[in-house]
Amino acid sequence: MIVRNPKHHSDKIKLVPARPSPTRPALRERYERRQDELVRQAAREFARRGYDQTTMQDLAASMGLATGALYHYFGSKEELLAAICDQLMEPLLDRARELMASGGGGDERLRELVRLWVTHVITHRDHMLVFQQERHLIESGERWRSVRAARKAFERIVAGALDGADTGAPAPLPLLALLGMVNHTAQWYRARGALGPEQIADGHVALLLESP
Repeated sequence: MIVRNPKHHSDKIKLVPARPSPTRPALRERYERRQDELVRQAAREFARRGYDQTTMQDLAASMGLATGALYHYFGSKEELLAAICDQLMEPLLDRARELMASGGGGDERLRELVRLWVTHVITHRDHMLVFQQERHLIESGERWRSVRAARKAFERIVAGALDGADTGAPAPLPLLALLGMVNHTAQWYRARGALGPEQIADGHVALLLESP
């Protein structure tokens, strides 16, 4: 089971691991910070090597850990995958909700949402690549229900922003187009490329809005 503090925007997550976390506050904070770091490292390895091709032994070796030490933090490779999905989706969902609750609408609100979204995908590029690779697994099964719920909730937010904008196509085409464009950014984006996150986001939105 994975729990996040909804009052914070950090990607830090709290998992119920193979062993209970320490009870002393200072030790617990260090333990959870280490978990957070290991999730990021696992995302990087899964993105590079492939989830199915990477064993817990491979992960431990890439992290400079004994395999038993990794199992101290995570009970299985699947538990790590669930943590990667949560680290990707939950902060994005929180920030999108806050943006939409702040008022306003129309084309500019859509543009702000897509900027937030593209920036998140780029800063969580490894997470996004793993999510896309393993979507067939996440689409079914009780374990992945919360991941699917978070994804659907975010899609509803995007659909709402599109409803308030001046797009030139009937629903759900703008939503499907935007999901494909933004999520696929993880496949081709390069930090030293010609376009930054804001330029990419504004370009995606420009493709959807009606010409004046």
